[in-house]
Amino acid sequence: MTSNATLHTLAADAAWQTDVRAGVRHARDLASLPLSPSERAAAQAAAANHKVRIPKTYLDLIDWNDPADPIRAQVIPSPDELVEQDGELDDPIADHAFSPVPRLTHRHADRVLLFPTYQCAVYCRFCFRKESLTAIGRGYTREALEPALAYIADHPEIREVILTGGDPLSLPDKALAEIRARIEAIAHVRLLRIHTRVPVALPSRITSGLVTALQGRLMVTVVTHFNHPREITDATEAACRTLRQAGFVLLNQSVLLKGVNDTVEVLEELCRELMYRLGVKPYYLHHGDLARGMAHRRTTIAQGQALAGALRARLSGICNPVYVLDLPEGGGKVPIGPCYVEARDGESWRIRGLDGEARGYAEVVGD
Repeated sequence: MTSNATLHTLAADAAWQTDVRAGVRHARDLASLPLSPSERAAAQAAAANHKVRIPKTYLDLIDWNDPADPIRAQVIPSPDELVEQDGELDDPIADHAFSPVPRLTHRHADRVLLFPTYQCAVYCRFCFRKESLTAIGRGYTREALEPALAYIADHPEIREVILTGGDPLSLPDKALAEIRARIEAIAHVRLLRIHTRVPVALPSRITSGLVTALQGRLMVTVVTHFNHPREITDATEAACRTLRQAGFVLLNQSVLLKGVNDTVEVLEELCRELMYRLGVKPYYLHHGDLARGMAHRRTTIAQGQALAGALRARLSGICNPVYVLDLPEGGGKVPIGPCYVEARDGESWRIRGLDGEARGYAEVVGD
């Protein structure tokens, strides 16, 4: 006899799986979208360079009457992606250079990236790992992760394991539970962090079964990826509430994208609604990485600094993300927001306030 709990789990899994199947899963599925023949041909050509997948729920957010729709810009392939600029890179932040074993990157002493899958619930056109996701494309197997898990166990300085990819939450509950159990069995690991676009693009995937799979000894932090306030819906609110009620810490990292969220009004609404409505702390605002074919979506750093300064003046600290650049060659994420220090003479400083007025400040330090 099937229990009510089992039936509920089966129904929840069926809902998100139906959402995926009803969306775009292959380049040929683009033919079903309301695109002109020339747009469709261009989109299919771009999809040959970088895989396409869009769940139905996220697809339904697109306003097809608006060619500049910010949701469309993030997931519908564009011919601009085929235009590469000098200086763009296959591996913009040196994942591969800092990979001592397969499926693991160790750039910083106390934490590692673990790649349980190279597949996603949604493929973002601006993705900085687009080359790897298209070229590698492999899913989860226990055997594939063994060298990485052995590496973590052999390095007691590692306190934090970050599941990324690909999107780890695109995996089945059973696989997530196995991965979590293997990591939490390593005594020196304290925190499990999960980077995911699933709460944004496939919120029905956030089920009680998924939550149970991730709960255990480790502190769990889920880092979402909302880029525009239109992505905040009743469904994403419910998904984030489920994760919060499970005791998980929720953060968000956005990418600054030209034509999507490069105005202070859009970023202000996004950051405020993330915190006030979803209970998700805006964590990072990323300057666009040097991924190939993405020059048409990158702003200048000066534009980003101006936006970050305007946000600082408009929003409370808890709603403000840190504007960062993930440096090539493994230099890590460095804050590149505006500098408010205008001058210094010994212990005397000249600092510009949020109102734009520069004021003197004299340090007073005891012996």
